Amino acid sequence: MSSRRRFIQNTLLASAGMAMPNILSAKEFGQFTRSVGANDQINVGLIGAKGMGWSNMNSFLKMPQVNCVAIADVDQRVLDQRAEDVVKLRGKKPKLYKDYRKLLEDKDVDVVINGTPDHWHCLVLTDSLAAGKHAYTEKPLANSIEECNIMVKAQERYGKLVQVGQWQRSGNQYDDAIKFVQSGQLGNIRLVKAWAYQGWMKPVPVKPNSAVPAGVDYDMWLGPAPKRPFNENRFHFNFRWFWDYAGGLMTDWGVHEIDIALFAMGVSAPKSIMASGGKFAYPDDASETPDTLQTVYEFDGFNMLWEHATGIDGGNYGYTEGIAFIGNNATLVVNRGGWEIIAEKKGGKPVIEGMARVKPEGNALDKHTRNFIDAIAANDESMLHCGIKTGSVAAINAHMGNIAYKTGQKVYWDAEKGLFTDKEANKLVSAHYHNGWELPKI
Repeated sequence: MSSRRRFIQNTLLASAGMAMPNILSAKEFGQFTRSVGANDQINVGLIGAKGMGWSNMNSFLKMPQVNCVAIADVDQRVLDQRAEDVVKLRGKKPKLYKDYRKLLEDKDVDVVINGTPDHWHCLVLTDSLAAGKHAYTEKPLANSIEECNIMVKAQERYGKLVQVGQWQRSGNQYDDAIKFVQSGQLGNIRLVKAWAYQGWMKPVPVKPNSAVPAGVDYDMWLGPAPKRPFNENRFHFNFRWFWDYAGGLMTDWGVHEIDIALFAMGVSAPKSIMASGGKFAYPDDASETPDTLQTVYEFDGFNMLWEHATGIDGGNYGYTEGIAFIGNNATLVVNRGGWEIIAEKKGGKPVIEGMARVKPEGNALDKHTRNFIDAIAANDESMLHCGIKTGSVAAINAHMGNIAYKTGQKVYWDAEKGLFTDKEANKLVSAHYHNGWELPKI
């Protein structure tokens, strides 16, 4: 049997939760993946094309050296729409697949965009890396702490480049703000606030289960999630508000804001976490995740507060989202609209010079995707603005907050062991796969 055929069979078996009888060498991988030079065209395959997956692909296609050669999605209507979109942009129809594993067999695909729901991130990414593809994967990195750790190990094993879609890392206002925070001019920082108030979010109306829409492979969409009848509320965008597939606003918005907070403060793991909240805004709607939440992370010398709320826009400092670094001399506030410094006053005079709001330059998502392509062309992982370890830190901290909320207890984190000190909390660290799918073994 040829090494290529053996690889494909092993990849399919592993993805379906069956045993992989042997491990392929790097030499065998190289027989059906091509190296990408600095001046080469880069062929991209999109897996999960409905929402951010397409936003990412659209951003990539602004670069003339990038081609969309294949798309995989479980919904035929989405496939047809995105194929039409690519033709309008580039004049050539990509290959279409209902099963992402078929896309990964294509030796012409250099890069995969992983735009699937959160509960699919781990399988798609590890399979993509095993197939010799570089990967741009949507945030949060994974739907559990255990999956985050597995995905980091997979990247280390296969050596391909991974950029996580926390594109705020490519926004110049965040870079400028982080440098100011780390300069010490704010004085001792005792509290960092990160928040997302989402006034546009209305109640998710309760709907009955229904037949699977024509053209949808619903079993494939469920994948490792628990088997349930089809319900429109759990499909496409609104999957975010159900624990089977995602972690609500904490992992949706939280990873963006918490990432910046952690990076600026030079920390990666708290000592303790406690959370309180619930479905206070829309107690009777169909969603499961809390629409109102406050989470306190304890670090040495400061606390970090995450909070989110749906249905209202009245966030901190008058902004719907952002991060505030509260120091003895001043508070720095940064968000997608820019950054500013609000000075403390002593004796009626500001301790340091305040600063009016500085707006960002350019499109951060476009900068983020370009950074990834530049890193691939240079074959230099150190160039990445948000590599997989960075994405893992943000996702793990967000999951910590959800775990504290679920337990209803103040939980303590053992950074050396990578676990909580509480048995009930540690039960929520693990991923649980169903329907014959198994957690990847790296």
